[in-house]
Amino acid sequence: MHSRFAADRKLTVRMVTVIFLLGLVYVAFVAVLVALLKSVVVVVLVAAGLLAVQYWFSDKIALFAMHAKAVTPEEQPQLHGTVDRLCALADMPKPRVAISEMDMPNAFATGRNADHAVLCVTTGLLRRLEPAELEGVLAHELSHVAHKDVAVITIASFLGVLAGLLVRFAFYSELFGGRDRRDDQNTAALLASVLAVSALVYALSFLLIRALSRYRELAADRSAAQLTGRPSDLASALVKVSGGVARIPTEDLRTAQSFNAFFFTPAFKEGTVGATLFSTHPSLERRLEALAEISAELDRRG
Repeated sequence: MHSRFAADRKLTVRMVTVIFLLGLVYVAFVAVLVALLKSVVVVVLVAAGLLAVQYWFSDKIALFAMHAKAVTPEEQPQLHGTVDRLCALADMPKPRVAISEMDMPNAFATGRNADHAVLCVTTGLLRRLEPAELEGVLAHELSHVAHKDVAVITIASFLGVLAGLLVRFAFYSELFGGRDRRDDQNTAALLASVLAVSALVYALSFLLIRALSRYRELAADRSAAQLTGRPSDLASALVKVSGGVARIPTEDLRTAQSFNAFFFTPAFKEGTVGATLFSTHPSLERRLEALAEISAELDRRG
């Protein structure tokens, strides 16, 4: 799909590279499990089925998990009007629009492609942002759809879940499904081997996904700022949303953290260990600096 969102070749290269490397990692992972356990074929087929479900129904799964529902133009005329204008400006199909009844200010887009995408905002976001700020956030999320990185991050994030399922089902099916359990030494060696391989796969996946996820957020900020021509509104929204997330109770944030890779800002409080080490997003300071650079560039052009 071609749109008027500025193309980002660096993002495309990163997406292709991450998917290729993750594919190699998981093919090797499955091969090692087959060699170690010799009964993992069924588990692989089940895991592949789960991945297919996640890919084809990611939009429905996300809406269900976030307690969100699609809204019509009659129910939310201003929100739909903003999305309509941005889609016309970007020359892209309009995604479904949904609202999550959460006080945490945030937004996300998901779906396997532009024709099967959903754009969701929380009621907390709608309450806190001015119309121009909301437009910046929505443009940010629409750029994820236009650049197709939503589908890539969906697959990449779910592969880590598949690794855990493969280890759990394959190991226990072999351990309790006919292996001579009297050979404790062999069993212990098998367990150590599986855990070591799994830890390596998880570490590699973690690094690859975080590298892609952090860059794609900067790319979406840049594309949204260039499309709207107002980087300052997006910067203002970032500050408000980050401040709003900081005031949300920690227990409420935990329920949403599984969607961090998709959110406009992560469900972490700035300065915490999770925000610095495990965040799927660049720091607020880094994003504001990038937007300030874009604003200066636009001023020079204008």
